[in-house]
Amino acid sequence: MLLQLSGFVKRVSGHISRPVVSVRPETSCAEAIHEMSRARASHALVLAQDGQILGIVTEQDVVRRMTFQLDGRTAVSRAMSSPVSVIREHEFLYRAIGKMRRLGLKHLPVLDAAGAPVGMIELASALSIAAAQTIDQIDRLTHENSLEGMRQTKAAQALLARELLQDAIPAPEILALISEINADLHRRVVELVLKQGKEKGLGEPPVPFELIIMGSGGRWESSLHPDQDNGLIIGDYPDSDHTRIDGWFIEFSERLVAAMETVGFPRCKGHVMATNPTWRKQISEWCTQLGLWLGKSSGLVLRLCDIFFDFRCVYGQGELSKQLRNYITQHAPNLFFLREMYRLDEIHGPALGLFGRLKTDPIEGPGQGKVNLKLAGSLPLVGAVRILSLKERVSELSTLGRIRALRQRGALDDDEADYLSGGFNHITRLLLRQQLSDFESNRPLGNHVPLEAMTRRERDMLVAVFHALRRIRARIRSELGVEMF
Repeated sequence: MLLQLSGFVKRVSGHISRPVVSVRPETSCAEAIHEMSRARASHALVLAQDGQILGIVTEQDVVRRMTFQLDGRTAVSRAMSSPVSVIREHEFLYRAIGKMRRLGLKHLPVLDAAGAPVGMIELASALSIAAAQTIDQIDRLTHENSLEGMRQTKAAQALLARELLQDAIPAPEILALISEINADLHRRVVELVLKQGKEKGLGEPPVPFELIIMGSGGRWESSLHPDQDNGLIIGDYPDSDHTRIDGWFIEFSERLVAAMETVGFPRCKGHVMATNPTWRKQISEWCTQLGLWLGKSSGLVLRLCDIFFDFRCVYGQGELSKQLRNYITQHAPNLFFLREMYRLDEIHGPALGLFGRLKTDPIEGPGQGKVNLKLAGSLPLVGAVRILSLKERVSELSTLGRIRALRQRGALDDDEADYLSGGFNHITRLLLRQQLSDFESNRPLGNHVPLEAMTRRERDMLVAVFHALRRIRARIRSELGVEMF
């Protein structure tokens, strides 16, 4: 039976019981029971005057405390359970299920972005959309909201990926799920770092900001062991406040990157992290920097763009990220810049040698004699699709999403789109399978796949994909006029 992924990709907001019964702390027990009975509810929230949750009264409270121990006129604050575990409506459903199972709860109050209660999530209804195998996986992925708990969640991803692959789930869907879990870990780490900062007297963020992740994570295509590719987009502020505000974000970035490393995301060897000022800027500075990048043909600048263009917001309101994405969509499609981007991507071509045979890595080392399916497979495919997307002002980020959008616009014909999407599925499956094999054999996770690890049909499919990719790259080269300049 195929594993149902709905428990992983759905949000709490789609499964809220509304309205929620609420009472004040001074409400009598008898009145609370009456309100619950009238609404046919099994619980009621006890709210302060400002709407904050003080406690919860459940059917068990009614039976255990009110009926035999408390007078009906007693204030409900004496019967309520407190403190109350809660969950935000934007969070994933699997986290709500895991939290309720871990804490032995039948329901959780759901809060909106402002912290106000908007309803309840019921364990029974949440479980109804998840298969038993999914529940086992949820239990492995949900731990307490500490760095150690999040580290255990990160460590459980390989086992989850293996089970999904065995259940014939397409590899891009598995990578998308891993990417979403990683994005959720980023959000949780930010919240924990902010909370710890407040406890140390560092205060609230001085201006709005957003955490972005770049590269494969931004495309929802993370591998099993991604390093940190992150940055900050900070709201504009007066130059006179720079020392104070920049100092706050320097401190925050250092603690954030260290925490992410503890969770299981190694530091980026190329320093593509929020601790590097290149990747931590005000929104106006980002736009200025992008304007400079788009007008240059330097190899370094082009590599920075190659990393950055696939960014997405994983913490914050998303408005700053949207503004920056609109800037890229508007200014990136100039032929000079796209030609230079193509020349950079052209360095890495499909792994085809003489007579159309698969080309293996000749460099001495552990990858020698194997096919580098990242460097000579996914990278040239992803790069070609990205350049076409920039040219056509496509705002989609995932490779498959971009291919669909390009097909709809007529920038790819049906055959080209089928070869690219099928090829991406095939390459990512082979890469994921190899990485899982490396993981289970205690080897470093790599991108080299031995020829003998592929069936004859898999090798033939790979050759067909690479031939199609060569043809598409040749068309892009011609359309951009690369040979004329």
